[in-house]
Amino acid sequence: MPEEPAAIPDSDLAHADIGIVCALPMELAPFLSRCERVRNYSGGTFTFRGGRYDKIRVVVAEAGIGFERARRATQALREAHTPKWILACGFCGALRDGIAVGDVVMANSIIDSHGQEITVDLKLSSDPARKLHVGRILTADHMVREVAEKRSLGERFSAIAVDMETLAVAQICRDTQTRFMAVRTVSDDLSADLPPEVISVTGSTGNVRIGATLGALWKRPGSLKDMWRLREQAQIAADRLADFLDGVLVQLAAAGN
Repeated sequence: MPEEPAAIPDSDLAHADIGIVCALPMELAPFLSRCERVRNYSGGTFTFRGGRYDKIRVVVAEAGIGFERARRATQALREAHTPKWILACGFCGALRDGIAVGDVVMANSIIDSHGQEITVDLKLSSDPARKLHVGRILTADHMVREVAEKRSLGERFSAIAVDMETLAVAQICRDTQTRFMAVRTVSDDLSADLPPEVISVTGSTGNVRIGATLGALWKRPGSLKDMWRLREQAQIAADRLADFLDGVLVQLAAAGN
């Protein structure tokens, strides 16, 4: 069943200039802290946060993890707020050496492991000196945790980064003729595997499951250090994403007119 459109708290937020779909609350938290008049409200099983960035009306849909949740959240966002642009934003994992935690990745194409692909008309080139990488993003069916698998996927799909939601957002935008862009920041690179506990302690909505976390610490006390390192990397990625969006939104709002 499709998700219900978001309940609109007031007419000022009924329309958005730019909609953003993310998986986890912390991905856009630093960005939302820079917005004014932020309101939180619910639509179906999703959380929406709407506000103003300067004079730009922005709505963020927190979809949770995975392709299907991202697809339904994007549809609900589009139907409720009719944004001129929709951005897929949040974290990703690097699939190539030379792409570090906090680097920005923008998609000029998105592919999944089943061969579905969408090309993005992005007139921008990589600038490694500015920690900006442009290329293909792979949307995977599962969380890619190990460095060896990341390297294999990067070679197999000629991709530079991996996530679990971008293609779903891009497909809805293609089907509804909504302008689209993918902007992600790297939260995990090729320097180390993600801790195995990251899968069990994270629910589908992106909230940390306390019981699973305590169980993981009981089984492997060293997981606390690994999970803390991952959280620090995520904070770096979230702050970098906010900084980068700072320079992007004004240009997109102007281009949407």
